[in-house]
Amino acid sequence: MDYSFSLLLIVGFVAVVLLFEGLYAYWNDTRSPEVRRVADRLRAISAGGRVEGEAKLFKERVLSHTPAVQRFLLLLPRVHQLDRLLLQAGSSGTVSHLLATVVFLAMIGLVAGLLLRWPGLVIVLVVLALALLPVLRLVWLRNKRLHKIEAQLPDAMDLIGRALRAGHAFPSALAMVGAEAQEPIAGEFKITSDEIGFGISVDSALGNLASRVPSPDMRYFVMAVIIQRETGGNLSELLGKLAELVRERFKLFAKVRVLAAEGKLSAWILVALPFCVAGVVQLLNPKYMAVLFTDAMGIKLVIGALVLMVIGIFAMWRIIDIRV
Repeated sequence: MDYSFSLLLIVGFVAVVLLFEGLYAYWNDTRSPEVRRVADRLRAISAGGRVEGEAKLFKERVLSHTPAVQRFLLLLPRVHQLDRLLLQAGSSGTVSHLLATVVFLAMIGLVAGLLLRWPGLVIVLVVLALALLPVLRLVWLRNKRLHKIEAQLPDAMDLIGRALRAGHAFPSALAMVGAEAQEPIAGEFKITSDEIGFGISVDSALGNLASRVPSPDMRYFVMAVIIQRETGGNLSELLGKLAELVRERFKLFAKVRVLAAEGKLSAWILVALPFCVAGVVQLLNPKYMAVLFTDAMGIKLVIGALVLMVIGIFAMWRIIDIRV
């Protein structure tokens, strides 16, 4: 039996197993009896109804809804960083879903490379690129979400300040932001308000907020509130000045982005141009590029070029990454 056909059968079997695992995980997350029972109980509590037994809240993020997969994932290093990335990106998936997607895309790249008889180095690069796509998408979603939260934070602080001047308590002001502000900042403040309502101290709830939203502006807000609670003072006036400071910082940041736009575009072009040219040449004349992957000197040149490109990308990134 041909080696490629045997490998294709193995990859197909693993893909089918992962497909059924994904379907089971989706059903377990949305349609299982446990999920329906918890949803019914939460609806009863939120509507003010009475439920049998004592109502307690346990907040726990799981890496997988399958116990065996959960135990396996706990053995992996830095797996909780992936879970935090999912949380900060606003994703409802689990780490097991993310890793299954990574493995599935990597197998697609491997099978395509073997069927098309690409050189080994090209197959490795394609597999790595496809495997990193879900993680890069989460990073992009997290940065987009954090940027939106930072843009909404000054209005949220103004709302808290007005609520405090009107005589509301600080937890009530947080609940007002969760009820009246727009997403995604409304959801974060609602979680903080719920944590305080369930008995968590204000300092701990604000610390959790700063952990979920790793933004300098959010940390300034949390530190200002915690320090004011310890030393005293006019919190509404403090939040008003902090909101004005954040707005001015955003104005300056917008000016810097306009001035750095040309440099960022040049950096993207310089990074993408070699790969685009190499791909076009490979499609038009594969034999012309084959020497780079078959000859020992060609492989060394490719590795050296990639190392120099990484150094150049890092240098350009540091030049155009202007902090405000």
